[in-house]
Amino acid sequence: MTVPAKFFQHWLTGVAGGTSHAAVCRAAGIKRSTLAQQLVRGRVSLGTVAAVSRSLDLPVVATLTEFPSFEDLSAGSKPPNLAELLSQVSDSDLLQELLNRNTAAENLSKPVAAPLSPPHHKSSVRAWLDAVDTGDLRQTVARQAAIAPQNLSAQISANRLTAELAIGSARIAGVGLSNGLVSTGFLSPAEAGWASGSREHALRTLPTSALASLAANRLDYLSRVLRRTEDDKAAVRSVWENLG
Repeated sequence: MTVPAKFFQHWLTGVAGGTSHAAVCRAAGIKRSTLAQQLVRGRVSLGTVAAVSRSLDLPVVATLTEFPSFEDLSAGSKPPNLAELLSQVSDSDLLQELLNRNTAAENLSKPVAAPLSPPHHKSSVRAWLDAVDTGDLRQTVARQAAIAPQNLSAQISANRLTAELAIGSARIAGVGLSNGLVSTGFLSPAEAGWASGSREHALRTLPTSALASLAANRLDYLSRVLRRTEDDKAAVRSVWENLG
């Protein structure tokens, strides 16, 4: 997703004064040519906006509210619920926690609290959507965004979701508007206003039975993905064998 270049330039003048575009790009870690191309086209990517905002030590969410379509992003912020927090715990971390608890139970000791992986894991988008879905979220999102359901599914399968769709999904689900941007990796939990250690607390206090059920659901999905991958490879191999 992008923002109008004229709004970006107005915002940049307000926060960076007369700083040259070259200096802004160096500080933000983006190519000067990239920004120049975006300005010429009249649309600046959200990634560029976020990079510049971070380089200036400005809150990314507050920065985005300066642009059309994001005005209510800060006002619509809410703490993530338990399901959202757990959705941003990776499969391997869930399994490790379960193993640690089982080992501790066998040894009559306290479970080891292993550090968690970053929140944007390989199925974080799908896991977040599942966590906030009350029934037909995906269909409603696709309908309101006027996109084909299969195009939305393709993004989710690739563990991607545009900012517009992530925010739209959150709005429909009635959760914090910036929470979906954590699942896509666009925002860090801290940038979205999540309390420090909230994912860890959610995991450590989850009853073992619920943890086992959640891990089983993740493994079931992983099993289906692996099965499709293996079937696709077998089909390709069959084609090559038939071609001689």
